[in-house]
Amino acid sequence: MRDQLLRDLAEQLAGGRLTIDDFVARAARSDVADLGDAQIDLDRRRRCGFPEVVYGEGKTVEQLAKIFDALVAAGVDVLATRVAAEKATELALRYPTAKYNPVARTFRIPLSTATAMPCGRVVIVTAGTSDLPVAEEARETALWTGAEVDLIQDVGVAGPQRLLAKLPEIRKADVVVCVAGMEAALPSVLGGHVDCPVIGVPTSVGYGASLGGLTALLSMLTSCAANVTVVNIDAGFKGGYLAGLIAARCRRN
Repeated sequence: MRDQLLRDLAEQLAGGRLTIDDFVARAARSDVADLGDAQIDLDRRRRCGFPEVVYGEGKTVEQLAKIFDALVAAGVDVLATRVAAEKATELALRYPTAKYNPVARTFRIPLSTATAMPCGRVVIVTAGTSDLPVAEEARETALWTGAEVDLIQDVGVAGPQRLLAKLPEIRKADVVVCVAGMEAALPSVLGGHVDCPVIGVPTSVGYGASLGGLTALLSMLTSCAANVTVVNIDAGFKGGYLAGLIAARCRRN
């Protein structure tokens, strides 16, 4: 693993994408940053396409800051999910360039403002406005992967004409993330209109028989649309991450 990392760095140096000083600094680092209570995987981008993402819930501000510092030192654009507003307020004082999305509860520290060719196109579609927090988490994650992202809100099956009006825009996507609660019929309907993967993200939105999103999950899992796949309840991050992987591969191909 270490040999492969050094080979990758050497190729970047030879290709002019890395300075000598950067090569020396990155070659001197381990693949894992041992922070005591956290082990940060610094080689994940090379192995898996994108760097490690931080799950913020249950971590203190100090623990998050230590992890962020390790990622920033490794040249990683930081993404943390499920970060409470009060923690984000404290963290923003330490990282003035950070961007906090209070709806998504995501905390990002971008290291570069340079614009690059987007890694594919992701369209995120919500069935209702109440699904927005999960959709925003998916959107922030997909943006972090480098994808071009559009968000289309409130086009659920209770008013099917709303979806039909948006289909020309949706059909431009490499991958669609469909966020829906209640009976979660939208992914199946949407899947019958597009020629790309549809990632269903069930939400815990709904009344009693929605069972905290279980009904939406089972509905999506039993979808008759062959291009629909499903992630966990309220898992906007997972939907956005997978969409980013698919979109990046589509752009490379």
